[in-house]
Amino acid sequence: QVQLVESGGGLVQPGGSLRLSCAASGSISSIYAMGWYRQGPGKQRELVATITRGGNTNYAGSVKGRFTISRDNAGNTMFLQMNSLKPEDTAVYLCSADIYINRPERFWGQGTQVTVSS
Repeated sequence: QVQLVESGGGLVQPGGSLRLSCAASGSISSIYAMGWYRQGPGKQRELVATITRGGNTNYAGSVKGRFTISRDNAGNTMFLQMNSLKPEDTAVYLCSADIYINRPERFWGQGTQVTVSS
């Protein structure tokens, strides 16, 4: 089992920046990949960025060059640095953790709201 808690969301003006954090606890050593997803109003959940245990990253085209995913050395906390924010980035941002013990499982945090508006 993995527990995930996001923080860092809020209201920001277009062009501004925010840094989201996702604190993981539980079976951290079993995590082989983590990611950020978002779900905007009336939209389906979509991938934002992922990072593997080895540090490989992947970004959605809509955020590439503006967002950066990272994690601390202990692997306990994952971050999403969001720059040059746009109104269309408004969404609930959720972090995920993929583990494999006897079978693959994905765990989710509760989400943090990001609103980009003037």
